[in-house]
Amino acid sequence: MTDPGKTENADSSGVDPRLLEILVCPLTKTSLDYDAQRQELISRAAGLAYPIRDGIPVMLPEEARELDQS
Repeated sequence: MTDPGKTENADSSGVDPRLLEILVCPLTKTSLDYDAQRQELISRAAGLAYPIRDGIPVMLPEEARELDQS
């Protein structure tokens, strides 16, 4: 029996892969890369990494981390 509060297609981060397919950067409207190790969604166009907290992508630019320029 499965837990009704869980999405069966969610990966180990708890983020539904279908959600990851449709999310875009709120600033540039470009696609995002998923970094499973750091639990972030990367916008290369904006140079930002949006955190995923408790399985929920936080798509606020003020919460994003600037990508290293190196």
